[in-house]
Amino acid sequence: MITDHTEFVDTVVIGGGQAGLAIGTELARQGRDFVILDAAQRVGDAWRQRWDSLLLNTPARYDGLPGTPFPGDPLAFPTKDEVAAFLEDYAAAQGLPVRSGMRVDGVRREGDHFMTSAGSNRWESHNVVVATGGCQAPKVPDIADRLGDAIVQLHSSDYRNPAQLPAGPVLVVGVGNSGAEIAREVAASHETLIAGTPSAQPPVRPNRANARFFYPVIRFVGLHVLTLANPLGRRSAAKMAAAPLIRTKVSDLVAAGVRVVPRVTGVHDGRPAFADGTACEVSSVIWCTGYRNDFAWIDLPAFGDDGEPLHHRGVVESVPGLYFLGLEFLYALFSATLPGLVRDTRYLAKRMPRPKVVAVVPAEGGVRV
Repeated sequence: MITDHTEFVDTVVIGGGQAGLAIGTELARQGRDFVILDAAQRVGDAWRQRWDSLLLNTPARYDGLPGTPFPGDPLAFPTKDEVAAFLEDYAAAQGLPVRSGMRVDGVRREGDHFMTSAGSNRWESHNVVVATGGCQAPKVPDIADRLGDAIVQLHSSDYRNPAQLPAGPVLVVGVGNSGAEIAREVAASHETLIAGTPSAQPPVRPNRANARFFYPVIRFVGLHVLTLANPLGRRSAAKMAAAPLIRTKVSDLVAAGVRVVPRVTGVHDGRPAFADGTACEVSSVIWCTGYRNDFAWIDLPAFGDDGEPLHHRGVVESVPGLYFLGLEFLYALFSATLPGLVRDTRYLAKRMPRPKVVAVVPAEGGVRV
């Protein structure tokens, strides 16, 4: 149904982070009429709202977006606030039509068009690009509900700095990059434990020398070797678990005084219990247990039994005009990172049908194109 709030555009992009902005630039180059809808109040907020000390694991030389390199020292590793500022400046410089504060709550088909809704606002379009990224819904295990009421619990998406935590021991659950970096930081002011099985620990660390000499090789492998176009890449995607520890290794945690304990398997008398049968008294738990995709708001036959999109390099063949961008291993290992976005973006833009030449005719409650 058409309402006074319905707009008609060629393409709706959902998500105003780096993926949404990158595809927006390509759509603008094609002369398309499009809009970028973002739930945040300000471009870059998804980065601003991460923990205070977060740094990228890729040097600035690989963190640019189409037509614009990342500013500053190309061998430096940007802070999360520098990334946020870059995205905001990029959107403004490119003149991208970002609509902030628009949390999309539905995408469906109406005839030969898509209808996208955000509250009382509606957009009708020929194409929809879902560029919401991989940090949509925080994952917290069910056992969190069984911990004692006195224990402060945060997901890594809510953690900013150690000042949020009360006095007493802190348990960090998850030995991925987020867990390792947060545990090391918290250990400076709190007794800290980290629970889980460490992921791989490559010997290369993010520093200037490696940014100059080793990162070009790593980038090549992550973009051109480990892809869904070859058996090695497909096996890597199928077995993909936690990302390797890049900045903080287990040895760094031990040196900082962090105690590494087995994974959390349950709760004993309101306390976290571990795989070895022990339990511990803690005042805080930080769940560094990752995120899950949440596409329940998309009412289209585009998903498998596991709820994940069925696509080829982001193109949903079962729903012409629907595309995904910024997903983990969309095509290559680095697809969900700034270094991997540009190629995926250009691939999708080239495979979108050219903008349709349509007549503008009056329609009740609005103008239909």
